Amino acid sequence: MGMRWYVVRTKARSEMLAARELDRDGIECYLPLVKKPNVDTGPSETPLFPGYLFLRCDLESTSWPSFRFGQSTLGLVSFRGEIPSLPDEVVSTLRERCELINGEGGIWRRYNPGDMVHVISSTIQGLAQVVEDGKTAQSPVRVLLQFLDRLIPAQIPRSNLQPTDEAPERQPRPPRRTRGGGRWIQGFGPRALATG
Repeated sequence: MGMRWYVVRTKARSEMLAARELDRDGIECYLPLVKKPNVDTGPSETPLFPGYLFLRCDLESTSWPSFRFGQSTLGLVSFRGEIPSLPDEVVSTLRERCELINGEGGIWRRYNPGDMVHVISSTIQGLAQVVEDGKTAQSPVRVLLQFLDRLIPAQIPRSNLQPTDEAPERQPRPPRRTRGGGRWIQGFGPRALATG
């Protein structure tokens, strides 16, 4: 059968630890990592497939790894007792795609017009509504920012935005004062001032 790629399940949030353990044991593995923006700490790397990594070994060899309880790995992915393998080309293509994604700024959230976001930066904070998303991870997002009871157009860096379900606080509408054509509603206008 020879050396082939297999998918390994890992414990939750233990992908990097599992990859280090396998590498330390001299076993070839690949953990696809992509850049992900983080408002608090800046860009960080995160697994493309949380809970999984790829391992290259010969299952028919006596030296292939055993997965014991207590390590970071849970075992090889199997379907009805069959352990499928991946061709080298699939993993090579995956490596190329990850390099491309990271070269373009990593995985970043896209916003739709009308989405509500929190603007969080050292100079300004508040609720805003997305008008138009940028074309790349580095492009700012055009928003209408709530500021002093007004909506102000602004361009905000993507790293300073966090999605939210919070709706804008609706300001009560002031009562109408005229019926149109200069006709005052009772209680408003010059007569109301004269009698009041």
